[in-house]
Amino acid sequence: MEKGFLLNLRISPNASKNEIIKSDDGSIKVKITAQPVDGKANKALIEFLSKTFKIPKTSIDIVRGETSKDKTVLFKTDDVDKINRIKEIFSLNE
Repeated sequence: MEKGFLLNLRISPNASKNEIIKSDDGSIKVKITAQPVDGKANKALIEFLSKTFKIPKTSIDIVRGETSKDKTVLFKTDDVDKINRIKEIFSLNE
């Protein structure tokens, strides 16, 4: 396993804007404007996460759920500040 930080997300394609939402049940939903066709939503998800967390697109991989709304994303970074920012935005308290 590569060094980094794994995060489970639920994707909602065809949204009106790209945004991160924390559901009442504690799950994390990411709304993406792209359609789930030919990997466009996956590409848009990586671009959105890259911009949001200022991490290169090459450092973000979808490791599970390529064709599912439920995805596991790997942030390949050992930058503690960036990992803490991701946890803070997603309200992940360990």
